[in-house]
Amino acid sequence: MTRRMKRRLLALAAAAMLALSACAPEGTAPAPEDGALTWGTWGAYGKYKKFLDLLAETYPEVELEFISYTGGNATGYSWAQMRADDIPDIFITSQILDEELASERLADLSGYDFINGFSTSILDQVSIDGGIYLLPTSNAIYGVYYNKTLMEEHGWQVPLNIGELEALCAEIRAAGLIPGVVGTQLTGGPFSAVFNLAKTDWLTTPEGVSWERAFLDGDAAAEGMWEGTMDLVQRYIDCGMFTTDPEDRGNPELILDYLGNRKSVFCTAVQTVNITELPETGDQLGLMPYIGLDGSKNVYMYNPSSYFGISRRLTEPGNEKKLEAAVKVFSLLYSPEGQATFLTEETPCVMSVLGGVEVNPMIHDAQQALWHGRAFPMTYTGWEGVLADMGQAYKEWFRGEEGVDGSGCIARMDALQKSHLNDTGQLYFCESTADFTLEETAELIGKALGAAAGADAAMIPLGAFHDGAELRAGITGKLYAGKINGDIAATITPGYEGEYALLTMTGAQAKELARAGFDANGDGNPFPYVLVTRGGAELADDAVCQVAFVMNGYTEAAGEAYSVQVRKESIRGILRDYLAEQKTVSPDGNPWE
Repeated sequence: MTRRMKRRLLALAAAAMLALSACAPEGTAPAPEDGALTWGTWGAYGKYKKFLDLLAETYPEVELEFISYTGGNATGYSWAQMRADDIPDIFITSQILDEELASERLADLSGYDFINGFSTSILDQVSIDGGIYLLPTSNAIYGVYYNKTLMEEHGWQVPLNIGELEALCAEIRAAGLIPGVVGTQLTGGPFSAVFNLAKTDWLTTPEGVSWERAFLDGDAAAEGMWEGTMDLVQRYIDCGMFTTDPEDRGNPELILDYLGNRKSVFCTAVQTVNITELPETGDQLGLMPYIGLDGSKNVYMYNPSSYFGISRRLTEPGNEKKLEAAVKVFSLLYSPEGQATFLTEETPCVMSVLGGVEVNPMIHDAQQALWHGRAFPMTYTGWEGVLADMGQAYKEWFRGEEGVDGSGCIARMDALQKSHLNDTGQLYFCESTADFTLEETAELIGKALGAAAGADAAMIPLGAFHDGAELRAGITGKLYAGKINGDIAATITPGYEGEYALLTMTGAQAKELARAGFDANGDGNPFPYVLVTRGGAELADDAVCQVAFVMNGYTEAAGEAYSVQVRKESIRGILRDYLAEQKTVSPDGNPWE
C-alpha cells in the first residue's frame, strides 16, 4: 500500500465548511433481491425533499427506504461504510477521498445517458481511470465578492490582472475606503485565499498537480515551488486586498458590514451568500474571479454540494430491478427538472451541473468559467491534517503578527507536512476487532458515557428514520472493524455535542422509560432506547439509580420528572478517552465494571 493510499484512508474529515451526512443499511450488505432502494439521508432529508417529491410524482413505482445518519463526521462515515462494503444502494458523500475504493465499490456510470448533460471539464474532474463512479449534484461557486453598485458609481471596472487590481486599490484608498477584507475567523479562509491564488498560476498545471501529490506523500517540498505565489499574496496584502477584521467576525457578517455599509469594495470569503442585494443600502452584490498576474488564468472555485453514486452490488445478478430503479433516480436527478429542485432564489451562488440551465446573473461569468475549464475544485482532500495549521500561519501573515512572511509560510508548510506524516502512525489509539451493529455501537457509547459520569446506567437513543424526522441526539453510525482514530470515533457519536445529563430514577422507572422509547417529537412515534447498565446487572425495581443521557437524548418531561443534572463535557472526548483506555473493543467485550 502506498503512502498516498494510507493517507487517503486516514482522510476522514468533517467539513466545514461543508455539512451533509450519509449512512448505511443495518447489518451487512444485502443479498441480491428486489425491493426498496436504500438511500442515506445524511441528516439532510429536507434538502432533498423537493427532489424526492418530484421523484415520487414522476416514478411512483420507485420505492425508497431512508436510513438516517446524523452523526458527528458525515464524510468520514460514508467512507468508513465504503471500506466495510456496507454502503446504501444510493451512495452520497461530500468528498471523493479514495478514488481506488470508489471504483471497487460503485457502478461505472459512464455508459448511461444521464451523463450527457455534463461538460467535459466536469467529467474530467470526476473521472477515475476512464470510469465515472461519483457525480456531483450541484456546485457552490466561490470567488471574490464586491459591491457592484459602488463600483459603478465610481466608474470602476472589474480588474483583469494584478496590475489593474493594484491601480484600482490605490484609487479606492484615495476615496477613503478599504480596498478589500478577507475572512480569517476560520483558518480554512486564509488557507483557501492563498491556495486559490496559486491556482491562478501553477497549481492547476500538470506540474502543479504532480507536485501536490508528491508533497502530500512526503516526496516534494514547498520550498522551490511556492515563492512566486507568495510574492503574489504579498502584493494582495500590500495593495489592501487582504485587510483583516479586528473583531475576526464570520464571513456573512463581513459581507454585510464591509460591503453593505460601503466600508470596502471587495471581500475574499469562502461563503455562498443567500442574497444578491445588500440590505442596508440596496446595493447589488457582484462576484469576480481570483485575479492572477497577467489575467490569463483568473479562476473561480467550486465545491459540489454532494456526490451521488450507485452501489456496484446493484449490477450483480438478481438486482436487475433495483438497478433499473436506481437509473431512473439518476436520470431524473440529472435532468433540468431534477436540478431545478436544488436551485432557489436563496441559493444565488449555487448552479446546476448541467449545461443550458439559467443561473443568477451574479454568477453567469463563473458558470462560463466552469464550462470552459477556468474553475477548479476547492483544495481540501488530502490536506485535512495540516490545513488548519497552514491557515493559521497565513492568517498571522495577513494580520502582520509574529513576524510571519511568505518565506516563513513556505518553511512552515514543509515543517507541518513532515510532522503530519511522521505522526500518522500515532493517530490510532484503539482497534475494533469486529463490525458492530447499530445497537452494539450504542451499547459501547453507553458504557463510555456511564463510566465517565459515574452513573449506574446509560440510556442511548437510536436514530431510526421516522417519516421525515431525524434525531441528531441518536446513534446512527456503526463502528466497523479496524483501527480507530479521532475521525473514526467522531463517525459514531451523535450530532449534538458538548453536554450530557444525569437523571435520577428507580430501576423500575428506568426500565419502563427504556421500553417506552424517546418520543422526541411528541407524536407518539418514539425512537428506541438502548439501556446499558454497570456490569450488565439487572436494575432492581426499588433501587434509586442515576442514568446518563446524551445531550438532548431525553424529553423535557423526563428531565423535570427525574431531577435532571446537566454537565458540560464532550461526548466525543469521553468516547475517545474510553477507547484509548480499552486499546481494543469488540461487540461482546469491554465490560463496564
